[in-house]
Amino acid sequence: MKSVLVVGAGPAGLMAAQVLTRAGVAVTVADAMPSAGRKFLLAGKGGLNLTHSETIDRFMTRYGTRQGALGPILQHFDAQSVRDWAASLGEPTFVGSSGRVFPVSMKAAPLLRAWLHALRHPAQGVPVQFLMRHRWCGWATGQNSPTQLLFQSPKGDTVLQADAVVLALGGGSWRRLGSDGTWVPWLRQQGIDVADLLPANCGFDVVNGWSDFFRDRFAGQPFKSVAIRVLSGHDVVFERCGEFVATSTGVEGSLIYAASSLLRDALRARGVASFTLDLLPDRPAAWVLEQVAYPRGSRSLSSHLKSRLHLDGIKSALLHELLTPAQLHDSEQLAAAIKALPIQLQATRPLDEAISSAGGVCFEALDDALMVRRLPGVFCAGEMLDWEAPTGGYLLTACLATGAHAARGVLKFLQER
Repeated sequence: MKSVLVVGAGPAGLMAAQVLTRAGVAVTVADAMPSAGRKFLLAGKGGLNLTHSETIDRFMTRYGTRQGALGPILQHFDAQSVRDWAASLGEPTFVGSSGRVFPVSMKAAPLLRAWLHALRHPAQGVPVQFLMRHRWCGWATGQNSPTQLLFQSPKGDTVLQADAVVLALGGGSWRRLGSDGTWVPWLRQQGIDVADLLPANCGFDVVNGWSDFFRDRFAGQPFKSVAIRVLSGHDVVFERCGEFVATSTGVEGSLIYAASSLLRDALRARGVASFTLDLLPDRPAAWVLEQVAYPRGSRSLSSHLKSRLHLDGIKSALLHELLTPAQLHDSEQLAAAIKALPIQLQATRPLDEAISSAGGVCFEALDDALMVRRLPGVFCAGEMLDWEAPTGGYLLTACLATGAHAARGVLKFLQER
């Protein structure tokens, strides 16, 4: 019987194990953590977003410059495949108002329990063996086989050998859950091109930080019903309505995450980045100017903004935070700022704080089956590949899809051998 070693017990690794065991292959899953799927569990803490129901053409665009590489993979394992997979584990799904797809239970734990049970007690195929607290340390020294790997385990250094290997080691975010990026130098030592791991779906620090007053009063509070716009020269490259949150050092949240790759790349290229914030996206600029210019008599500016424009709380405070007294008392400048307030950014938050990471094993280093060209029998899957996507189910879908695709590549490799 052929054997495969899967390194990493996240969604990509578990999906690879599922495809392989159903094909009658003996699978061992090794992971550094004490239990499987830890990042998967935390990602589903507030409601497990499995995938998105939009059309496949629209779905593909979410992967930016990597849609060409991921396209054929996602065609074989798309959003409906994710829903079918969940249903096969006794977890039916539903489509939310935003088009996002969730399990009916809304939780990750029941789905993960059912998945692990199916792997350990498959209706068909060979039970998967799990080796927890086994941290991969690279290839065994003095060995010529690319499928002979060295691990640190509770019993000391251990060498594991298989007919093929699937590396599903995750990216570089959420180190405490196992995605620590320590694998990067080991692959580079083998001559494999690995793009630097960068924060994706991340927060940012604003230039010079917030004032003590704003930070102490408003950190953790949301900006609701706003819009942000990112420009490249005079061209709008991103524009969307939604909400985000003020942090103690800057900004984060769904609307910021959606634009994070553009803002991060601008910071890397030029050292600065910015977006403009529309505090009243449902109101035209002419109306805002009319209300701002309306005589306010003896009322304070804050009272005037609250009465005429319903601007108060964190929105009003941000105007006072970023505008000079002269700008605040100039009707045209204030109205313009309400519709397009520049927010200057100086840095991304650290990689370990990001929801996901960009960078990883370059697709050029892999063949169409996700096998490493320089290491026959070694395949890569999941977030350790060089792609990124926004939140909304796209991350998990691609991890599952690449895990299944790598497993199919393994089966073909073993058959040809």
